[in-house]
Amino acid sequence: MSYIALYRKYRPKNFEQVIGQKHIIKTLKNQVETNRISHSYLFCGTRGTGKTSTAKIFAKLLNCKEPINNIPCEKCSMCVAFNENRSLNIAEIDAASNNSVDDIREIREEVKYPPTDGKYRIYIIDEVHMLSIGAFNALLKTLEEPPSYVIFILATTDPHKIPVTILSRCQRFDFKRISNVDMVENIKNYMLNENVSIDEDALYYIAKISDGAMRDALSILDQCISFYYGENITLNKLLELVGAVDDNIFFRFIDAIVNFSEVEIISIIEEIIESGRDISQFVSDLINHIRNLLISSISTNEDNNLDISKEKMEKLRNQASNIDRQYLIKLIEEFSKIQANLKYAFDERIVLEAGCIKLCSVVSEEDITDIRQKINFLEKKLEEKNIQTVYIEKENLESKKIEELKPRELAIPEDIKVAIENYKMVVNKFKEPEKAFLQQAIPKSLEDDFLYLVCPNALVNRLESMKDSIQEALFELFNKDYNIKPISIQKYDIAYKKVIANESKKENFNNINDMIKLFPNSILNIE
Repeated sequence: MSYIALYRKYRPKNFEQVIGQKHIIKTLKNQVETNRISHSYLFCGTRGTGKTSTAKIFAKLLNCKEPINNIPCEKCSMCVAFNENRSLNIAEIDAASNNSVDDIREIREEVKYPPTDGKYRIYIIDEVHMLSIGAFNALLKTLEEPPSYVIFILATTDPHKIPVTILSRCQRFDFKRISNVDMVENIKNYMLNENVSIDEDALYYIAKISDGAMRDALSILDQCISFYYGENITLNKLLELVGAVDDNIFFRFIDAIVNFSEVEIISIIEEIIESGRDISQFVSDLINHIRNLLISSISTNEDNNLDISKEKMEKLRNQASNIDRQYLIKLIEEFSKIQANLKYAFDERIVLEAGCIKLCSVVSEEDITDIRQKINFLEKKLEEKNIQTVYIEKENLESKKIEELKPRELAIPEDIKVAIENYKMVVNKFKEPEKAFLQQAIPKSLEDDFLYLVCPNALVNRLESMKDSIQEALFELFNKDYNIKPISIQKYDIAYKKVIANESKKENFNNINDMIKLFPNSILNIE
């Protein structure tokens, strides 16, 4: 007998063997027990989660002559015919290759005749979203009012591509991704049956990269068993085969990124290249590692939403504690861009190195997350050298020096004074929403040629974009060109205090000059 691939060999043969879909299995079992069978079902979910297998088990169970506790007997003529792929009552159709109107018309003709043996004629249409619009229209009437002995089971990975007229006529079941724990537990039993020795951490890695799809996991295992036949399969051997890297390298890489160490990053990339690892796979795994850091920084000590060991969870929390959360989000965004660029890159290594060096060397003034991370890095360096960190804000110092100065009336130029007094006329020249923005601003002066529009900080850019329109309105009203300057309330207060402080300095200077004129040099000594 020829070799059977693992994913075919261990395909579920009854509901008890279906993994991770208890909510669906329970519903289908109850429908069989209570004889509440629907005429159409829609099974949705990602690849390898058991949609087609469940559909086949359900179809076999419905036609089984002597089911035992909702399990096909495997002995009656219907079960034997199904197992030998010669059942005339159960038809499996691949909509990816049979998606025309004519294919559906054949079904419409067939359903007119009841089954010669068994209760139901069942049609399993796989990847149903691939049907053409005409084929869906041809299926619609039959799906709406099929004969009592006909059942349709539609399976798809993209339910949003199915017309709502079809969706509304089906009972929908959403298949979940299989959890890492469930997958590892079942693969262990499969490996015992195959007499294959494999480490548990290797199994967890297979579960992780298969993304909840058991078929993918078994295909990877098949490849590993063939390559390392008769050997114990370790995590390092598995990483060597799939072109991935050990988790420790991600911790080192992130440490280098947050410490702005270009030399260390280039060294790690060189290490990855020399070991023959795939750059795209590395970046994909790195993004997943950063995501795990973000989740670990949010979850409490009791929570473990990552399906990983406690030791690794603790290691993730330790690394995440030294990184700003917003910076982690920025890293995910930046490496996602690098991942997209790798698809079209002539040399993937250059793209990755350039992106990492940019992350380490550039601090964007507009992006506060860069600044925060840079401060965290400098604080850490200072702590290592036992140097105390002192924060000094220049604007706060200046404001403290002059905050005690007494306010006074400013000498406002006559033309600006006119504009301030008639500001409501300017506002009324505009319509919503611009009018609402101008109503939140207060016209003021600082004894210069500008008409300041003092407003909340969030409105400064908006008023800046309206500057030309405001100047035109002022010219129409007062026949004069005005210099408009939107300014935040905080900045205006600081500027106002500076004007008063400068005036005080001038007064002091004038007083000294007056004293020099009054007294001879021999009497008054100025230093």
